[in-house]
Amino acid sequence: MDHAALIAAHGSPLYVYDLDTVRARCRALKAAVPYAPFQPLFAIKANPCPAVARAILAEGFGIDAVSPGEVAMALHLGLDPQRVVYTENNMTDAEQAEAVAQGVLVNCGSIDRLERLAQAGVKRCAVRFNPDIGAGAHEKICTAGPLTKFGVPNAHIERVLEIERRTGIRVVGAHMHIGSGFLEPDAFAQACTVIFALAARLPHLEFVDCGGGIGIPYRAEQKPMDLAAMGRRLAADMEAFCARYGRRMELRLEPGRFLVAESGTLLCTVTSVKETPEGRVFVGTDTGFNHLVRVAMYDAFHRIDNLSRPDAPRRKVDVVGNICESGDIFARDRELPLPQVGDILAIRDAGAYGFAMASTYNLRPLPAEVVLDGGGVRLARPRQDIAALIAAWS
Repeated sequence: MDHAALIAAHGSPLYVYDLDTVRARCRALKAAVPYAPFQPLFAIKANPCPAVARAILAEGFGIDAVSPGEVAMALHLGLDPQRVVYTENNMTDAEQAEAVAQGVLVNCGSIDRLERLAQAGVKRCAVRFNPDIGAGAHEKICTAGPLTKFGVPNAHIERVLEIERRTGIRVVGAHMHIGSGFLEPDAFAQACTVIFALAARLPHLEFVDCGGGIGIPYRAEQKPMDLAAMGRRLAADMEAFCARYGRRMELRLEPGRFLVAESGTLLCTVTSVKETPEGRVFVGTDTGFNHLVRVAMYDAFHRIDNLSRPDAPRRKVDVVGNICESGDIFARDRELPLPQVGDILAIRDAGAYGFAMASTYNLRPLPAEVVLDGGGVRLARPRQDIAALIAAWS
């Protein structure tokens, strides 16, 4: 990949996604789970770039959507509505009506939403349960346990069953999601025992969705999830569950980060190098947390490479952005080949929750997105300009 040529063609900063990496992660996940029928879904919130999503759908994945826009994107990509699950989170009645009309399955996160679906005459739905076990790389991406807003408490299973009996709605899917970015399978396996116990009490079940959240090794000292071990354990638990239930049913997982994070790089250009009297070196760039908020929001770590001068003398520096906020920092005391103005830096593992969470804060336009595919380069989204940004206001 000629980084300088990419920036010359599409501007800096620039998001770049390698679709070969995306496909490899899809195939690794499917190969790791020795159970059938197995239906993986892509949590499209991680990266809604259509070129990326199409590559994942071509590998046989469905879509886990969490908003009307994500449902619309899935259908825009030509996906059968039956392969889309809308995992709602405080949805409105209007959003419910739209989803039902589109033919997608609603995954309820609360008892009152289950009631309203039944009142609307909906015959089939799923329920997201909170297994009271959470895991994640940061407290803000832990999505189960006593402090989270997500899911029906597992203690309320009797209320779910009562609504089924009283209204006739059928809960065909049991779902959980414990958090995002975990690398150890123990908490996940423990939560799976909870969801299987709940699922055993649902009489009309068609699938069990054990969620996503599989992490990637952002730091050099981290080891990737042992996918094979996780897959074998999950498959064995699912086999045992189906034997007890008396009927074989579908197993689902819904990864996002695992499929796309390592495929993505945010390229940016050094705009200043400033050393303070105390010896601290600030390396300024032409991007900021408006384009990659994970560091500011989650204390996340991203590897950074100096592509222009990889062999320069190394120095501890702070890599910072161009946003008028003191928290606009990509790295503190990071040892790098000392950059110079004009050098191209690569912020790695930015394919998940990078552009997807980007904003135009400080009225700075969004960067372009390009995909690398089998040696070729395609523009997925053009660079936004200031005129288009301002024209959005009437």
